[in-house]
Amino acid sequence: MTILNDRKRYLPALAALGCGALALLLAQHGFAQEAAQAAAAAPAAAPPPPVPNKGDVAWMLTSTALVLLMSVPALALFYGGLVRTKNMLSVLMQVFVVFSLISVLWCVYGYSVAFTEGNAFFGGFSRLFLNGTFNSADGSFSMAGTFSKNTPLYELVFVGFQATFAAITVCLILGSIVERIKFSAVLIFSVIWFTFSYLPVAHMVWFWQGPDAYTDASKVDALNATAGYIWQLGALDFAGGTVVHINAGIAGLVGAFVLGKRVGYGKEAIKPHSLTMTMIGASLLWFGWFGFNAGSALEANGSAALAFINTYLATACAVLSWTFAEWLIKGKPSMLGAASGAVAGLVAITPAAGNVGIPGAFAIGLLAGVICLWGVTGLKKLIKADDSLDVFGVHALGGISGALLTGIFNAPSLGGPGSTQDWVKMTTGYPGMLEQLLIQAKAVGITIVVTAVVAFIAFKIADLIVGLRVTEEEEREGLDISSHGESAYDM
Repeated sequence: MTILNDRKRYLPALAALGCGALALLLAQHGFAQEAAQAAAAAPAAAPPPPVPNKGDVAWMLTSTALVLLMSVPALALFYGGLVRTKNMLSVLMQVFVVFSLISVLWCVYGYSVAFTEGNAFFGGFSRLFLNGTFNSADGSFSMAGTFSKNTPLYELVFVGFQATFAAITVCLILGSIVERIKFSAVLIFSVIWFTFSYLPVAHMVWFWQGPDAYTDASKVDALNATAGYIWQLGALDFAGGTVVHINAGIAGLVGAFVLGKRVGYGKEAIKPHSLTMTMIGASLLWFGWFGFNAGSALEANGSAALAFINTYLATACAVLSWTFAEWLIKGKPSMLGAASGAVAGLVAITPAAGNVGIPGAFAIGLLAGVICLWGVTGLKKLIKADDSLDVFGVHALGGISGALLTGIFNAPSLGGPGSTQDWVKMTTGYPGMLEQLLIQAKAVGITIVVTAVVAFIAFKIADLIVGLRVTEEEEREGLDISSHGESAYDM
């Protein structure tokens, strides 16, 4: 009875507690429904913007360092070994200082003119002194696009990578004019040619809005209209066949004509003083060129892998084709020929690196060795120019060959990857062999005209300001002593 009476006494309290719990559950359910309805009605929160992939950043920083290696010391040693002992130091000095000069100008105005929106030939000035690439107030960095959607890269990484391209291009020209040009004239020419030839050609070939801008088919024409002129044509240049090699090679030939022949050229023996250094330089060029070509994929992906192996293979093929062709013609294979063949293969595969398949790498490498051998022997005799270190024969001819062959071997039927035809849907295709070849030829022709005109004017301006050539007495003494007061060797 006591227990029963207790239950009766607590029953109302228990009932009240149960009703309260039920009411609370119903209220919570109602609030949950309202919250769900409100969430459904509210717009979805925007996803956070993509951030650069650390692997891509690491690869691009490495590639930038590799391209720097291509100039100092690789190109300097390659060129330095090919001149006479009395001019070795002058070549090292020219490459070292010009590389530094162009690197500074690139960060002051070069990057902005080449890679910001302006018109079809020149960019703008929004990135002068790299303005806007880093915000010190909040520690944020601006982003640059790659070739994949939602795959950004820190813009400063792209700036540094492209700086090495600009600097080595101007240094390449020096090979045509060494052993007789004033150091001051080199610097004046470099500033003018870089500003009015390299920058507009780079803008015409490589500037566009990036894949992330292509979100709607209705915007494609307007976006394309803001790109560089040669890019609008549909020309393919993966890593600089037009921008770097044709641009520099033609400028070098113009310089050889304007400057005139070296004292004793054709009458005295003018031989390389150290093919050992030239071989070391060529080997370092091959090594650094992986950053040059595979780095131009802008990502650590399959395109970079294709460019890497094509660079490796085409260079080896060119070494063999040059060596055996020279052996057949002259009776002896030379170390200079093998080293030159390596550079010829590297040059020719540059525009094609990520734009052709393995069959294209075989063909381009084998053809480049033979074509460039003819360029530095038969063609050089025909044009009668003292292109001291064969910049025209190797870089211009190799670049032209590679650019044109890219148009052929980009074809999927020949093992090529094709190219992106629709940036909205990211679909690839191939316009046809004849059409792409004609587009490539237009790009080559435009580059030749621009660089030839600008180079001629730049050399003439330098001549008016300081004079181009050292005196005959200084040339015979050697530029190491006469221009720099030093000797490469203390013997």
